Amino acid sequence: MCARVVVAEDDGKQAELVRRYLEHEGHDVVVVHDGATALAELRRRPPDLLILDVMMPFIDGLDVCRIVRAEAGLAALPVLMLTARSTEDDLLLGLDLGADDYMSKPFSPRELMARARSLLRRGGRAGGGADAAVPDPVLRVGPLTVDPGRHEVWAHDRRIHCTPGEFRLLEVLASRPGQVFSRAQILERLHGFDRYITARTVDVHVMNLRKKIEQDPRSARRLVTVYGVGYKLVDEEPPADRADPGPATGRRDARHGP
Repeated sequence: MCARVVVAEDDGKQAELVRRYLEHEGHDVVVVHDGATALAELRRRPPDLLILDVMMPFIDGLDVCRIVRAEAGLAALPVLMLTARSTEDDLLLGLDLGADDYMSKPFSPRELMARARSLLRRGGRAGGGADAAVPDPVLRVGPLTVDPGRHEVWAHDRRIHCTPGEFRLLEVLASRPGQVFSRAQILERLHGFDRYITARTVDVHVMNLRKKIEQDPRSARRLVTVYGVGYKLVDEEPPADRADPGPATGRRDARHGP
């Protein structure tokens, strides 16, 4: 299935390389070279995927990602971030701002296409086949509803905007309420043991989701930690004195939302 992809990359050679590979797979590609133009293009006609360089003039990729996640019409847009920065802190910052995947330069174009296909599948594009017409069942865990067919999440009668990575994490946990999933099990379902993604990625997704679905993200009672094991989504909230103080590492999440 043809998808519409916006590539925001200020390096002309890199942008052309990515364009050629995407077009070879049949996608409609728009290339822009700065963050301000990227935002204007996204608002003009939201694409199915944004491939976003971090270091760009006018508005950098991190700020573009932050703005995208704050706008209702773009909040669920899959974002693949490209950067010359390769430290784990840089990766976690990008994910914390809402990026769904993160690749360090230099990268393999084939690897990039594999990541793009994965994000498009999770976002509902580039799928097809006999199974595509059969919607997955709606998942309900307490006040939380996860609808894979519509790619919607509702909590306490309020619609929650999730990134594709956050949505997939909720879908995995909601498929087996009360079952504990280790980080390795969650990562396998999110990224297929992607060598660029670490187990701390799961913690970032969990912290971001808690800000969205918990009434008090610093004392989680729905998406809870089983210490030394992993995470689970519970149907019935634990007593207040047993509420979860933070991610599986034992750290308390003292950050506020963006």
